[in-house]
Amino acid sequence: MADRMQPHQVQVHGLKGHQQQGPSASKALAVLTMLPVGGGLLALAGITLVGTLIGLAVTTPLFILFSPVLVPAALVIGLAVTSFLASGAFGLTGSWSLSWVGRYIQEATQTMPESLDQAKRRMQDMAGYVGQKTKEVGQEIQRKAHDGK
Repeated sequence: MADRMQPHQVQVHGLKGHQQQGPSASKALAVLTMLPVGGGLLALAGITLVGTLIGLAVTTPLFILFSPVLVPAALVIGLAVTSFLASGAFGLTGSWSLSWVGRYIQEATQTMPESLDQAKRRMQDMAGYVGQKTKEVGQEIQRKAHDGK
């Protein structure tokens, strides 16, 4: 079985008449256009980096000198911002909760008259049932008392 297996051969056909000899004119124009733009942006990035490093070198001693004032000030500002955000979140939660309770009460009062009518009917039925049972028990007691004499 192994002697019957032969390797596969793949033929690749080239495109006849379409041989590329170099980049097309549009690609060359694109490269020539983008080269100055990319170079200019790279130069601006370098200038920005150098300016940032100079500014950091100048301000680092100031940060070190004023750090006993700046660090507590930054902490106070951070805590104040956090407390304002927490206050707003608690306010929104509270107003949403009150809104939910208001909607719940409104829905409950809309269905309450129907529930009250049903409760009244059940109470009347129960009162009638208890009255009937009381009457029956009273009659039974009278009958036993009459039979016992």
